[in-house]
Amino acid sequence: MKKITRKIVVTGAAGFIGFHLAHTLLEKGWRVVGIDSITDYYDPRIKQKRLAILKKYPKFRFYRTNIAKYSALETILRKEKPDEIVHLAAQAGVRYSLSNPWAYVESNELGTLNIFEAAKRLELPRVLYASSSSVYGLNEASPMKETDRTDTQISVYAATKKANEAMAHSYHHLYGTEMIGLRFFTVYGIWGRPDLALFKFVKNILAGKPIDVYNRGKMKRSFTHISDVVAGITALLERTPRHRNEVYNLGGAEAMPLLDFITLIEAELGKKAKKHLMPMQAGDVKETVADCSKAHRDVGFAPKTSMQKGVAEFVAWFRENERFLLTLREPKQ
Repeated sequence: MKKITRKIVVTGAAGFIGFHLAHTLLEKGWRVVGIDSITDYYDPRIKQKRLAILKKYPKFRFYRTNIAKYSALETILRKEKPDEIVHLAAQAGVRYSLSNPWAYVESNELGTLNIFEAAKRLELPRVLYASSSSVYGLNEASPMKETDRTDTQISVYAATKKANEAMAHSYHHLYGTEMIGLRFFTVYGIWGRPDLALFKFVKNILAGKPIDVYNRGKMKRSFTHISDVVAGITALLERTPRHRNEVYNLGGAEAMPLLDFITLIEAELGKKAKKHLMPMQAGDVKETVADCSKAHRDVGFAPKTSMQKGVAEFVAWFRENERFLLTLREPKQ
């Protein structure tokens, strides 16, 4: 196969998934333009650590800007002339959307609209954009398929992600831009977000503090290792745009009940967790299990990283960086 080297804009490049995608593309020899506003939803110092790694690559260029500000965004894109955009910038988290819904509408809806509009004006052939398993809402089908109904979101965060998919459909219909939505399922891995369960569980168990276990642990997730997510996105980028509008589930190699997940962490740490059993968190759902057969059929997506391997890798990384990680302030709620 002929080696592909293009210039890709990655929004949210200082974020968890954006960092790993940018790093992988740079390792492949691609040129990457990172855009991120470095918000303080969680401690920006971990974002700066990620960026420091990316800035070691001569083919990486970074702009700190807010994608909700259209003029600045278009100026950057016209200057850089990318081949396409992977739009991962977003205000993340379900719980914070209960207290600050405006942050989600600004970043996830207005910001995404600006990305789509800029891609149209620059006549870019394709935008890959982050959606979420949360769009399935109260849909009780399991595993979840892209053909399932997605009209019962139960958080502002989820509603903004569904809005992104609706806007993508409109831009594809009107202008022919290929739009590929990526429905991520509970992504985890090194350099992960401090507000995610694995990070919080490891941090608290090591410190001897209780962990909050929602719905008394009666939850199930397709935990998805970051390397598998990046492999799926990269596989899509390596295929020529064909003027499609599609959404793909990108879920993990195995689905696991929450209590089994905690047991796995305990075994890796060699320490039992003090569990604070909690009621269901507002805006959350009991089960998100992915059917990835569509992504497998179209781009050969086949997640490979087992939960045991992924958790072991994360724990080793956390221990190696424990002094720094324990100084991070708590994410906003």
